[in-house]
Amino acid sequence: MRQPDRIIRMNTVLARTGLSRSTIYRKIAEGTFPPRIKISINGAGWRESDIDRWVADPVAWRPGSGRSLDAV
Repeated sequence: MRQPDRIIRMNTVLARTGLSRSTIYRKIAEGTFPPRIKISINGAGWRESDIDRWVADPVAWRPGSGRSLDAV
């Protein structure tokens, strides 16, 4: 049985990627970094698997690669 994908917050993403907050937002706008997902009215985060894939190969990362629709 597959474990559910965890949602991680900004501080964890900053620590794992080594990027600054402004660089992350710029890369999201460029389409070269996983977008945030809304988890509540005032909260957002990232799927841990998306960040892991980006860290493993930032140049090859593309939106939706490696994740099927039924895994969402």
